[in-house]
Amino acid sequence: MKKRKPKIIKDPKARGEWVESVFMARAGEEGLAVSKPWGDSKSYDFVVGRPGHFVSVQVKSTTAESGGGYSCAIRKQGRSYARGAFDFVAAYVVQEDVWYIIPASKVARKKSVGLCSDSMHAKYEQYREAWRLLREAAAAVEDAQSTEAGADVQPVASRPTGALGRFESAANYFKRYLERSDVHSQKRSDEI
Repeated sequence: MKKRKPKIIKDPKARGEWVESVFMARAGEEGLAVSKPWGDSKSYDFVVGRPGHFVSVQVKSTTAESGGGYSCAIRKQGRSYARGAFDFVAAYVVQEDVWYIIPASKVARKKSVGLCSDSMHAKYEQYREAWRLLREAAAAVEDAQSTEAGADVQPVASRPTGALGRFESAANYFKRYLERSDVHSQKRSDEI
């Protein structure tokens, strides 16, 4: 199947809103619980995890080609974010359909980062599609809740490609959810 070239949304605000929706979909595909705070005055866009152990995520995107890769701005209104403003940056390279999940400590006080580079100096390639970092950061409470509820944790499948693959992944996730709900309701009716 031929990879579709995404249409670049020119308006930065509209593109940011679209990228946030792409983040929510991908995080859901990765089995992560995602919540969006009300309004847009926070220094982060989402929280990932469960009550008692949330991690904050600032979502950024880039279409700016630079030096054999892409330059992604990590700033708000021209200024670097303050230390502690968020736990992770989720940076999306639109043309490549690639996410970078980078710990805040690795981008502290930086105004931009270079992504999708094949340079020997590429600092952030280890964070390409590193959804496991968000999963690990929120895992302690999620594991406890899953064990408590008796739910079986499904391994995350390889990343689907294209709209059809993502739709299939979402449908399979929902199917597993319904199957678990059926099992739990059956156990309750057997106990009664």
